[in-house]
Amino acid sequence: MSLLHLIVVAVVQGLTEFLPISSSAHLILVPLAGDWPDQGPTIDIAVHLGTLGAVMLYFRQDVGVMFFGLLDLLRGRFTPGGRLLTLISLGTVPALGAGYVLASQGYLELLRSPVIIAWTTVLFGVLLWAVDGMCPRVKRIGQLGHGGILLIGLAQVLALIPGTSRSGITITAARGLGYEREDAARISLLLSMPIILAAGLYLGLQVVQRGQLALGLDALIAAALAFITALLAVTLMMRWLRHASYTPFVIYRLLLGAGLLYWIYG
Repeated sequence: MSLLHLIVVAVVQGLTEFLPISSSAHLILVPLAGDWPDQGPTIDIAVHLGTLGAVMLYFRQDVGVMFFGLLDLLRGRFTPGGRLLTLISLGTVPALGAGYVLASQGYLELLRSPVIIAWTTVLFGVLLWAVDGMCPRVKRIGQLGHGGILLIGLAQVLALIPGTSRSGITITAARGLGYEREDAARISLLLSMPIILAAGLYLGLQVVQRGQLALGLDALIAAALAFITALLAVTLMMRWLRHASYTPFVIYRLLLGAGLLYWIYG
């Protein structure tokens, strides 16, 4: 990979992983826009690990609570930390199951189409705007229950379609259930951790099977850039949501989708 290609992939992954604008769509479009080859699974692992480190650092308090909650569960005690860990685990199951089935059968590759990305970018952007504008903001994350997290987890399955946005669809589902904007984003970001870890493990297995174990300097640079940009993106988004809506992200999605549709059909 050229240095420019490496920087673009890492920065795009870092900036888009947690914003409701679809990182998978952007990573599919980057090689097309730059006339570059696919970056390959090694770099994919690196940027995923970088973004995972960023979200874990930002939510280090929640991560610590869940870790000690796990220890308490192993001792037979059900604490608030164990409850949060249980909820996040439950919300992760639908997407993990569906993702494994689709990936093992090769169906995910069929969805990597600019046409699909264009339409999902627009349609799910409009859905986020409508739900965010119409639904009340009356719930906090402490009110999250098994039914609610399961519904959000089922919505997360749709993120397997590029352009949908994992964070976008889970935020939409949480807002539809009445959660505050900042809490909806927090739920989404906590759900991202096991999903990113699972994706990294899956890609790692592919690398091992192909005999591509050497990460090298490129992967280290990619991981560091993805970490920095992801941490910046999460910090700025969470600050923004304390006093504003998701409208800027919706506008970006509509502009991106319109541009893609013009490129495809125009």
